[in-house]
Amino acid sequence: MAYQMSPSPTAPIVVLGRSGQVASALQLLAPQWLPQRPLVALGRPELDLASPFFAERFAAVLMQYQPALAINAAAYTAVDRAECEPELAQRVNAEAVGAMARLCGSQGIPLLHLSTDYVFDGSGESPWRPDDRTAPLGVYGASKLDGERQIAAAVLHQGTRALVLRVSWVFGQQGINFVRTILGLAEERNELKVVADQLSGPTSAESIAWALLQLAEKAIANRSPLAGKNMPFPWGTYHFQGQPVVSWYEFAKIIMAEAHMLKIIKQKPQVIPIPSTGFSTLADRPANSRLDCQSTIKQLGLELPQWQDDLTKCLLSWY
Repeated sequence: MAYQMSPSPTAPIVVLGRSGQVASALQLLAPQWLPQRPLVALGRPELDLASPFFAERFAAVLMQYQPALAINAAAYTAVDRAECEPELAQRVNAEAVGAMARLCGSQGIPLLHLSTDYVFDGSGESPWRPDDRTAPLGVYGASKLDGERQIAAAVLHQGTRALVLRVSWVFGQQGINFVRTILGLAEERNELKVVADQLSGPTSAESIAWALLQLAEKAIANRSPLAGKNMPFPWGTYHFQGQPVVSWYEFAKIIMAEAHMLKIIKQKPQVIPIPSTGFSTLADRPANSRLDCQSTIKQLGLELPQWQDDLTKCLLSWY
């Protein structure tokens, strides 16, 4: 393990997943929150997590930019399509993540990585704690869990300093997400049938980006073993989720009401609750995706976002 000297105050943060929801939000917010530190966002074609040459190309990126921190906001997120493309999901969500973690460890570069509530099976009604038993229901969740495990192995064997942040039901100002889908359907239909027995906390990409930027300088300051003695940073796995918990049905109703009030949509279709069994998908979804975020509040010092406030900002940004 070859720890570098303390990075320059202007050494960049490298972000993987340039065009994704969270990476887009990071690019938008970083100049405000970390004006002194450049942010380099990388995506395809120059850095493709699905490529068999990803490790070599990521090593070249680290050599070129000498970053103070790496943030992985890239992932294969097509939950249903993953059932038909398990090898691709595994390459992006697990194998590339493992290579990333090992290379960051060898260079003494801390890593912040986003994971998902889909690592749990959704049983019961209690919020899932970070150390609860994982049991993903489908290929997507299994590949993301394997990525977490490969990071854990790099922490053990390469000394990688890594923080995994599990998030849920991501929506944001960029990209395709549930909010955009609902508004699109509102223009076409008089009624919408939406699943009412899956529960979670919608979480905006902007709030996730804000959380990562809040952690960035603390993580950079603790990139070497010696720094940790004076400024300990709680590396590990945490949960970050918008509040309060709702069903997809409740979320859709609030999206409709807010968009109609803001005159974004002309008509407000009737939203009809249905069970998961009434909406056929290739992959099963967890019914209970409540995440226990107490350690995030206490150890990381982050406040949980109120997703309805973020929803309003999201809608206003579009119209």
